[in-house]
Amino acid sequence: MAAGGGGYLAGRSSAPATTAQPGTSPAPAAPAAQYRSRPDLDALPDVTITTPASKPSGEFVFLTPFAGSALRGPLIVDEQGSPVWFRKVPDPATVAIDFKPQTYRGKPVLTWWEGTIGGTGGQGVGQGEFVVADQAYREITRIRATGTEQADQHDLVLTDRGTALFWVYDPVAYDLTALGGPADGVLHDGVLQEVDVATGRKVFEWRARDHIGVAESYAPLPQGDSSHLPYDYLHPNSVSLDADGHLLLSARHTWAVYKVHRRTGEVLWRIGGKKSGFQVDERSAFSWQHDFQRRRDGSYSVFDNGAGITVEKEYSRGLVFRVDEKAEAVTFVAEYVHPDRISAPTQGNFRELADGGSFVGWGQQPHFTEHDADGRVRLAGHLPGDNQSYRAYKARWAAAAQDQPALGLRVEGGNTIVSASWNGHTGVRRWRARAGGQPGRLAASAEADRAGFETSFPVAGIPEYVVAEALDETGQVLGSSSAIPVRV
Repeated sequence: MAAGGGGYLAGRSSAPATTAQPGTSPAPAAPAAQYRSRPDLDALPDVTITTPASKPSGEFVFLTPFAGSALRGPLIVDEQGSPVWFRKVPDPATVAIDFKPQTYRGKPVLTWWEGTIGGTGGQGVGQGEFVVADQAYREITRIRATGTEQADQHDLVLTDRGTALFWVYDPVAYDLTALGGPADGVLHDGVLQEVDVATGRKVFEWRARDHIGVAESYAPLPQGDSSHLPYDYLHPNSVSLDADGHLLLSARHTWAVYKVHRRTGEVLWRIGGKKSGFQVDERSAFSWQHDFQRRRDGSYSVFDNGAGITVEKEYSRGLVFRVDEKAEAVTFVAEYVHPDRISAPTQGNFRELADGGSFVGWGQQPHFTEHDADGRVRLAGHLPGDNQSYRAYKARWAAAAQDQPALGLRVEGGNTIVSASWNGHTGVRRWRARAGGQPGRLAASAEADRAGFETSFPVAGIPEYVVAEALDETGQVLGSSSAIPVRV
């Protein structure tokens, strides 16, 4: 990725023209740059808003595009779908997953997972680590699993104890003959780790196979030449905290969610699957689910995929239900459905918003929707059809990028077109161009309101040098680009 303070010139060039050789066709013209100030981001996937927000909230949408030929990495967009910040995943990682704002030591941070994804039966198993970045996008630390395995991508929760909760998929030797598999089989054990973020020291570990039987799985055993690959019987995909501090866990392949004692590891209750401890009413039944959460009013929610290795429901949904522990019963409250009633066989999440609304990331389907408390869609959008985002979140975020604004120039009709951007800075409201004959002697020439990730506006004539200045809502300068020569 080019440095944020870099400058780019597009337009008239001092390079000599080339002439096609006889018998050949002229080379096709290079496509116009999407972002002249940041051509390194030209392959960033477009986010299309299909239902605009009727009342802008000032919040941002957090995505991790990771399919198709576009750039991959954590991406923030505004409610118009315009990029706010993007960082390309560095080698050797191949994707970023689960990008969201959290709080660490009382301060806002961004977290995401970087690594590679494999697995059997089309079910993603991650090998990687989590990144924690501050409000200047500076990396604070990386959170890694203890032991020989690497952290799985499905979830990360930062706690007010200064710890991090996440999953590890640990392959262990296991006799699978009771299920029709080999005696020398391999089982993917779901291991929940809690580590101290500052030191990396493990403070808690919970192993699923000590509490959840292999026979509870709905996933088929690997067959034939694959029979000795790890059997992903559980596929844990979320961890969160209940109001009393105990753990809430989701396991996709057992169609069940669990409440686990934070200290002892005892399963306090399970809902769904083959050994549910609660009677679940018909409308609350879920399968192949993700993202089990407690809501502020005491109800619970999951993203009910309804499809996965098998198809159990025609469409996916955000599901809300109540749990009566005394009566051992689960009752339906509400469901949140995409207007097109889409089905997402993998991935997805469902979260309550601060104002009582809800936000849904549709996983394998590259869509997101925001709903009011009554379920009506008040914002909807999507990535390109060949892309997807494991989860999608919506939240407030304020950041001051530490690099310089970026500047691109082109000459058009005897004037200079300035294109300015500042990847990640959320305080920019206007742009000012200063131009002149020497870098140290530039005068204000033009201003324009910020218009998306990149703002373009003209400067009269063709000066020798141009600088772009980012202004806040009071007109104060937040930062300046380098002085870029206008080469003719």
